[in-house]
Amino acid sequence: MNSEFTIAVHCLVFLSMRSECMANSEDLSQSVGTHPARVRKVLSVLRKHGYLTTKEGAHGGYLLSRPSEEIKLGELYRLVAGGSLGPSWCSGESGSPCKVSSNMQGVMGAIYDGGEEALSAYFDRISILDVQQSIERGESPLSMKACSESRQEQEQEQEKS
Repeated sequence: MNSEFTIAVHCLVFLSMRSECMANSEDLSQSVGTHPARVRKVLSVLRKHGYLTTKEGAHGGYLLSRPSEEIKLGELYRLVAGGSLGPSWCSGESGSPCKVSSNMQGVMGAIYDGGEEALSAYFDRISILDVQQSIERGESPLSMKACSESRQEQEQEQEKS
């Protein structure tokens, strides 16, 4: 997985927690702990896809353009990191007389594809608001998972009613 996903989530949670005022790339990069240019690269993608509104100038910066409860980590993952679970290189050669070597890339590719789907589905259950609330409560990721699953069960119950 690449760091752009973490930067995207961090920035959106930061902006969600400061929803009344804009934050510039300096503010965001200081919070993330990386160079402002790296943060701006990710913010550019988020803005282009409708997650952020920007204002130019001395008092400019970034604001969320969608409610934080509607922004799911799965969509962010697919946007900035989709396909990054698998390695850039895989052992084996498709034309090899060795059965292991000739089949390893295809088999591992399918395994990584399944992992990618499972990870994406898991991230689809977590919103920026969930992350924000977990941070505010000082919860561990396991608590957040339980919270998301509990909320999902509540939504299913409401649909049945």
